[in-house]
Amino acid sequence: MSKVIQTQDLAKNYIMGSEEVRALKSFSISIDKNEYVALMGPSGSGKSTLMNLLGCLDTPSSGQYILNGEDVSNMDDDELAEIRNIEIGFVFQTFNLLPRLSSIENVALPLIYNGRSRKKRDEMAEEALVKVGLGDRMDHKPNELSGGQRQRVAIARAIVNNPAIILADEPTGNLDTKTSIEIMGIFERIHDLGNTIILVTHEPDIAEHASRIIRLRDGLVESDIMNENIIKANDPSHKYNKK
Repeated sequence: MSKVIQTQDLAKNYIMGSEEVRALKSFSISIDKNEYVALMGPSGSGKSTLMNLLGCLDTPSSGQYILNGEDVSNMDDDELAEIRNIEIGFVFQTFNLLPRLSSIENVALPLIYNGRSRKKRDEMAEEALVKVGLGDRMDHKPNELSGGQRQRVAIARAIVNNPAIILADEPTGNLDTKTSIEIMGIFERIHDLGNTIILVTHEPDIAEHASRIIRLRDGLVESDIMNENIIKANDPSHKYNKK
């Protein structure tokens, strides 16, 4: 299995007044292609800092980060922006959709920076919307959609480029329980199609959808465990699934 993410002693320090805060102290991990990983931790654990580093929204103070075979640890802002557009699909708690654009236009946005033709952008955006069950809402603007439908548009936008990883930050934080379950079902289907998903959440029931759960505390990895319930359910050769 090829490695999508490899980090070695990744650390991030912030200067706050006269004090230096070590938000992430030493994070070493590898994530395989098509893994489904949940990052958990209390406030101040370092998970937001880690998400920003893995999403190439920030650079580490020290350590190494290899994303899809490329060392992104010391890239400048322009290089990071290019990597983000090609390699990472983001899904945020607040959806981050442009209100004046239709669903298909919102989904097609990442493709504009790739130099795709208008026809190709529309084809790819339409395909992504169909994957998340919104084939009949392509011309609707965000204010014409429910919260769950807006998050589906955001997921479609995240997958339209076929990125190396999908990074979801509290994707059900603004949704009710029923809609949250539906959204997590979409993530499972996307994962089944071969996508690598990294989910940041503080909710244990949401994290349980992932096959691997990493817990952070005080800027360090507290635990890194495989989710046996998911493994049992998805592996027909597992002893629990043999007849």
